[in-house]
Amino acid sequence: MTLAGLLTLPVVWLLGVVISRPLGLDFSLTRRLAAGLLAFTMTTSVIRAITPDSVIAEGSNFPAFWYLLLGALISVVVAMVLLVLVEALVPSGALPGPVALARAMPRRLRRARRYLRIARVLARHGLAAYVFTRQRPDLAGSDGRRRLGRSLAAALDDAGVTFVKLGQILATRADLLPVEFIEELGRLQTAASPVPWADVRAVLTAELGRPPEEVFADISTEPLAAASIGQVHAATTTDGRPVVVKVLRPGIERVVAGDLDILLRLCRRLQTRTRWGRSLGVSALAEGFAGALREELDFRIEARNIAAVAAGSAVREVPAVRVPAVGPVAVTRRILVMERLSGVPVDTAPEGVDRAALARTLLEFLLRQVLVDGVFHADPHPGNLLLLDGGPDRPRVGLLDLGSVGRIDSVLRAGLARLLMAVDRADPVAAVAALLAVTDVPDGLDERALQRDTGRFLARHLGPGTSLSAALVGELFALLGRHRIGAPPELAAVLRAIGTLEGTLTGLDPAFDVLAEARAFAARQVGAELTPAALRRTLTDELLSLLPLVRGLPQRVDRMASALEEGRLTVRLAGPPGLSGATGLNALLSTAIAATTGLMAALLLVAGGGPRISEAMTLHQLFGYLLLVVSTILGLRVLGLVYRGRPGAGR
Repeated sequence: MTLAGLLTLPVVWLLGVVISRPLGLDFSLTRRLAAGLLAFTMTTSVIRAITPDSVIAEGSNFPAFWYLLLGALISVVVAMVLLVLVEALVPSGALPGPVALARAMPRRLRRARRYLRIARVLARHGLAAYVFTRQRPDLAGSDGRRRLGRSLAAALDDAGVTFVKLGQILATRADLLPVEFIEELGRLQTAASPVPWADVRAVLTAELGRPPEEVFADISTEPLAAASIGQVHAATTTDGRPVVVKVLRPGIERVVAGDLDILLRLCRRLQTRTRWGRSLGVSALAEGFAGALREELDFRIEARNIAAVAAGSAVREVPAVRVPAVGPVAVTRRILVMERLSGVPVDTAPEGVDRAALARTLLEFLLRQVLVDGVFHADPHPGNLLLLDGGPDRPRVGLLDLGSVGRIDSVLRAGLARLLMAVDRADPVAAVAALLAVTDVPDGLDERALQRDTGRFLARHLGPGTSLSAALVGELFALLGRHRIGAPPELAAVLRAIGTLEGTLTGLDPAFDVLAEARAFAARQVGAELTPAALRRTLTDELLSLLPLVRGLPQRVDRMASALEEGRLTVRLAGPPGLSGATGLNALLSTAIAATTGLMAALLLVAGGGPRISEAMTLHQLFGYLLLVVSTILGLRVLGLVYRGRPGAGR
């Protein structure tokens, strides 16, 4: 390599610094080097283009120097313009760099192969048109819905573990899907293929630090149940207690991560390209499903959830529902040891069981979890509710699979209780007030129109002679969406859990009036809070919460008075989002200077005059060109400052 070649890289790097520094933006190294290389390669051509032949023929150093300077500045300005345009169109960080691209290549190849397999699955079951075009599902008749639901169930089963899990969740969402879809997807609630004992034993040995035969007095090599995420083996501890050992499927984390990535991309595509995708909100549904599924891949989270649910008042007040105890063997990310409960799923309850009492027990337990404890089972479908041995007249239920648990604060709990009471009285004004207390209210909300819509909603779905509709949750979200009211994720989780349990309860007892039971529970709960003892307790809690503020008030007043006396009291005013006052002032000054220098450049270029540097240029024109370069650089700097202050720029 020659000396000139060795010097090229430092010169290009220096040019990149010179080009990027005045713009006030933090460009990536790759873009700075690209801009420097552009300026370096085009400088000679620009100088040759603007230098008259007479100056070259004379060989005079003085005129040639100014043309060299002007050509270099033009090259720098052109590189600056292109750099700002590229940054505005494709911000730094929007595309992966060469190193990140090389590291991500294996993952991209795996994703591409998985995409091809899923595309083949969709095509094989006749669903490709609904995903890759704007075609709307044929939901006109029952036969068409059943055919489409059967194809969807078969495709999900064919696509693998994550999609089977998605189908199992969708099978509980009667608020979103027609009954034909629910029936077909319900067939996915079956056992998965068990993992061989050798693989399970390897996981147990790795997590426990020794073979499972040394930890348990006895452990079955045949699983009690095998699900899409893990499988369960019966065991006995060294002190004789019967337990179950829940083991995560080997390699499931990588499979689920890849499938969730593809699922989220597909759902975002459906959200933007199809009307039915937007109406169902498939992107938000996929995000919620992905978050819940990721939590299920860590059994330590489920152990914490079990402890939180067991500590709530619902377990004490509704003793017919049991939560299995965790332990005594250590819990890790991939294994969970807990008490063994014996029973059958509630939807297979034998003859003679009081199904109405069982449904009432389950509803009271969930409502108490939601309205009193603030910690509730977020996925109470029949597979997670085990009917225990307790006699036909006193059915008992055990909770399973607490990997997904919802949590809500006291404000939301109180708002939900007020909403149920307003529904009980069919009072749209009170219902709107309760809704606004638990949702994100937009500016300019037409509250009167919201009250009218809420009144119609109550009369149609919750009036006299009506029952809880399967589409109630979906209609409520649609009503909120029409008024641009955002439902917080916690409220959505509550409504989804109630909707899931509603399907379970009506499956147990078709005559069970979920709405009436919920109203009665809310009335009892609100009535309990109005007793003298409860009011005294609430007043005491409020006073205790205000006590630190009252105690700190004199110190705050004293600090404000001292700051005012010493001239240190300042008032901060909010400006445009993302653009600080100093940055805005800098941009304003730069704009003024750029406009002034640009005007001066135009006047000098038009006026001409002054000593001649060459036959083609006077000194005034040279100064005009130089000022024009300065004006352009300042203008690009203003664009850079405004772009940097724009919300979301560079993300």
